[in-house]
Amino acid sequence: MRVRAGSAGLGTYLIFYFGLPLFGALCLGWSLIALPARLLLPPRAGAVLGRRGICRGFRWYLAVMVRVGAIKLDTRALEELAQESSVVLAPNHPGLFDAILLLAYHPDMVCIMKSAMLRNPFLGPGARLARFIGNAAPRRMIGEAVAAVRSGAALLLFPEGTRTVRNPVNRFQLTVGTIAKHAQAPILTLLIETDSPYLSKGWPLFRVPSLPITYRVRLGRRFAPPRDVRRFTRELEQYFRAELDHSTLNSWLPGHVGSHAPRHPAPRGATEVEAPEVSTSRTGSLP
Repeated sequence: MRVRAGSAGLGTYLIFYFGLPLFGALCLGWSLIALPARLLLPPRAGAVLGRRGICRGFRWYLAVMVRVGAIKLDTRALEELAQESSVVLAPNHPGLFDAILLLAYHPDMVCIMKSAMLRNPFLGPGARLARFIGNAAPRRMIGEAVAAVRSGAALLLFPEGTRTVRNPVNRFQLTVGTIAKHAQAPILTLLIETDSPYLSKGWPLFRVPSLPITYRVRLGRRFAPPRDVRRFTRELEQYFRAELDHSTLNSWLPGHVGSHAPRHPAPRGATEVEAPEVSTSRTGSLP
């Protein structure tokens, strides 16, 4: 991995060791609210509070990080994102910061995340209050995701399944197409570009990057619900490769995948099972 040129001075260290504890304190403070809220509120009311709280908290955090010079954001396109409902959001995934960027711009977003993170004391209580979805059980994951989309939420799911390790994207999994097919929901692509490998795959949490880090996010093509999931996944991956071929990701991600036709592995069970029967009502409680 080629890291951007430049050394971290005293100012960089001060900013970094201000921003990281601030994020931890923000998450921990919200966890102290989310824990009793999940016990006291009905599921739907809790989900509304949880999602709006995450959105506003992350939006505030980004504003602070811009103000202190840690990051530079070009997220003007995301101002339109809050208008989206009953949609699957499919972004590329260069680093862990991607989810913070996107969750900050939609007050009713549901995220599919690693089940282990739902048990994290900093992130878990807020994620459970917001009715975010763990990825441990494929059949249940698909059913809950379909129900969330049909209820009107925007579902955040990274087609790569993990953070990008090869320029411009990894080979895509079939999960996005599977969920969109069963939910009969459109897929809106989001294109994330950054000039830094900060929090990319293998980046240690406490390793100080060069600052400021630039992020650019734009809305991409909207795809109709697919009929053929495998064909759609190939088309989706080709679209991302074309759009990101000359992006700032080139400055630090390793080179392109070879020209052989890519295979598209499914997450465990995602394409071998049908989604469980779920209600088509858009007014019922989220799972």
